[in-house]
Amino acid sequence: MTGKTTGSVRLATTPQDYQRLGLDGDRIAPWEDGLRIGFEKGTYEWWYFDTHLKNGATLVVGFYTKPPIEMDGPLAPVITINLTTPDGRVFDKTLNVDPSQFSASKDRCDVRIGDNRFEGDLHTYRINAVIDDIAVDVVLTGELPSWRPRTGHTYFEHGGQERLFAWLPSVPQGRAEVRYSIGEDTFESVGSGYHDHNWGDAPMQELMHDWYWARAEIGPYTVIAAYITAEEKYGYTPQFSFVLGKDGVIVADDQTKVRFETAGVFTDEPTGKPVGATTRYIYQDGAAHYVISFERQETLLREKFADKLPFLKRIAAKAVGFDGAYLRFTGQATLERFEDGQVVERHTDKAIWELMYFGHPRPPAV
Repeated sequence: MTGKTTGSVRLATTPQDYQRLGLDGDRIAPWEDGLRIGFEKGTYEWWYFDTHLKNGATLVVGFYTKPPIEMDGPLAPVITINLTTPDGRVFDKTLNVDPSQFSASKDRCDVRIGDNRFEGDLHTYRINAVIDDIAVDVVLTGELPSWRPRTGHTYFEHGGQERLFAWLPSVPQGRAEVRYSIGEDTFESVGSGYHDHNWGDAPMQELMHDWYWARAEIGPYTVIAAYITAEEKYGYTPQFSFVLGKDGVIVADDQTKVRFETAGVFTDEPTGKPVGATTRYIYQDGAAHYVISFERQETLLREKFADKLPFLKRIAAKAVGFDGAYLRFTGQATLERFEDGQVVERHTDKAIWELMYFGHPRPPAV
């Protein structure tokens, strides 16, 4: 009998994994938020921040060693700023910088791209970035401790070759004090902020077919949840990440206890991707039973990756059928806590979440 072999996906959780990676159990060290990987072909790394502010604005800032859709090249530092104002204006900015103007510490988060800086110590961060007429100055103070899903390292194995995807939510939830300028106009506000750090040694589109990722503050709770579907050669294996905090303490984070559901699935016409109008994470571990639902109200951002490539690469990408897309949503998040099958606690709040879709559409998980 012949046929394609199917690879495997595993989250590194064994004592040997922790020892090999130099990690001290669940205790996060500052060096873990420093530079973690080189700049060889296929490698990438980024430091990410987002916030939704009390004045109604949302802000996302990313510092990248390479453009997210061109990871096979050498070091090519990039900064992105996505700002949505309270009156609905959207500023989506990208700055490409010469590699000679990039530096990053291996001891802590201290990333410099040109005159822009992203630095911190797992508790307090300062982010300064300017692109064209948009300038942002952020102070982020952690209110939930740094966390990772076990080692934070997920390995994709196929044909004897192992590839890495790593994730560290350095500030799962914190207070963001933000000053931003649009031309000559300057605004200040505070809100809920988040910072994480990703790195790996293979382009994500070779490992993952799609993912949903969300974070939200809902009443006294903070939740970060992700449902990741591996690429076809890894059997479309699903992976979960999940952490739930309350009043500054983590109360649930076992990814093996999570189920995922979608409802009201429709096709987003500009990108052709299936989108769940509602996405739901169900966590049950003995008496701990939570249901967190995200109900989409608006698509804040949609990007077709091929459209962002240089002209010749864009033509080549479309010729081979590459149609990856990214969508960011806003809407209502609801958390319900159950005891003996009855809802004993319920909270709702606004939230932002995303869908990253590298591959061609396939039937969604239900």
